[in-house]
Amino acid sequence: MTDTSARPEGLSAYIAVTAAYWAFMLTDGALRMLVLLHFHTLGFSPVQLAYLFVLYEIAGVVTNLCAGWIAARFGLASTLYAGLGLQVLALLALAQLDPSWAVGASVVFVMLVQAASGVAKDLAKMSSKSAVKLLAPSQDGALFRWVALLTGSKNMVKGAGFLLGAVLLATLGFVLAVLGMAAILAAILLAVLIAMPPGLPKGRKGTKFSEVFSKSANVNWLSAARVFLFGARDVWFVVGIPIYFYAVLSDGTTEGNRAAFFMIGTFMAVWVILYGLVQANAPRILRASQRSEADLIGAARTWGWGLAAVPVMLTLAAVTATEAHMWLTLTLVAGLLIFGAVFAVNSSLHSYLILSFTKAERVTMDVGFYYMANAGGRLAGTLLSGLTYQAGGLALMLGTAAGMVAVSAITVGFLKSDNGLK
Repeated sequence: MTDTSARPEGLSAYIAVTAAYWAFMLTDGALRMLVLLHFHTLGFSPVQLAYLFVLYEIAGVVTNLCAGWIAARFGLASTLYAGLGLQVLALLALAQLDPSWAVGASVVFVMLVQAASGVAKDLAKMSSKSAVKLLAPSQDGALFRWVALLTGSKNMVKGAGFLLGAVLLATLGFVLAVLGMAAILAAILLAVLIAMPPGLPKGRKGTKFSEVFSKSANVNWLSAARVFLFGARDVWFVVGIPIYFYAVLSDGTTEGNRAAFFMIGTFMAVWVILYGLVQANAPRILRASQRSEADLIGAARTWGWGLAAVPVMLTLAAVTATEAHMWLTLTLVAGLLIFGAVFAVNSSLHSYLILSFTKAERVTMDVGFYYMANAGGRLAGTLLSGLTYQAGGLALMLGTAAGMVAVSAITVGFLKSDNGLK
């Protein structure tokens, strides 16, 4: 028989939460790629494509603000189930999109469905990240390892979702792909409902909504840094780079489009999988088990400025190129992969620090507030992705990313450890 005596308390619940989160993020990544590529082939401009994701990000801001209170009031399992169920409904709704609708009607419909998906994603995310704080052992840097494993593995799965979305669009078409994902996620939800082990906390009656807003300076500064960090990623990730690659790779024919879908989906998948792999190994890269909280705060500043250097160099390359030369495309691929690896260490440090700064009794509210800031950054990045690419091409888009990373690094400089040292 397997010896379970050494198993950390709460590990079974952690495994179940992680598995459910994996399933959700696979469909989330696939859906983003399906929507982006499908509507680009229908003739949507970069700005119109950005609009498709705007309500998704707005919904994330509102949801994270409310979800922490909801989980504190009704329990973490309830918000996890609600996120999975709402995503199933969003996928089923998206399958009803009629190609004969006018562009305006299609945009509004997809924006509303994406809003529902955004609510679902952030309910599931807040539940999963909060569970780590409550279930992880407290000794030997276990909190950093557990949160890094959850976040890193989630992003690897989401990366696979980007490739899955491109493959499904090229092989099954939009409607069948969406319905298939809805069926799989519904099966996962049913399994979790039946088999979720004990370990997640129940709700606490009398929790006030005003408690969502943190009085911790560290939580607030870190949340502000998160806005600019994720805005810097999404300013190129959401619209600009996929559309640039499509312009370079496709000749406009059906076969050319199909080949471009596979190549764009592969790059986006590799980027997110690399990002997740580095995140999962961040505690080892940083030797976190041997370092204090103050040391890791200092590391967050150093890695933040290191990240800013990458889009600065890519901006210079874009300014130098007068057209879409092959050397520019290859430079972008290599540079963005480096950006992804360094970004992953930054993101992992932030994800650990927010859980380190918060206390168990208000973890869902601090995590919800922090991911509200995360969603705010994604919203800003999404809007700027279409606007900057359409207004100034690669150079303006990448320059904006560089500026946002720099602001994030400056903001991290205001963090202090519990002993009062920066």
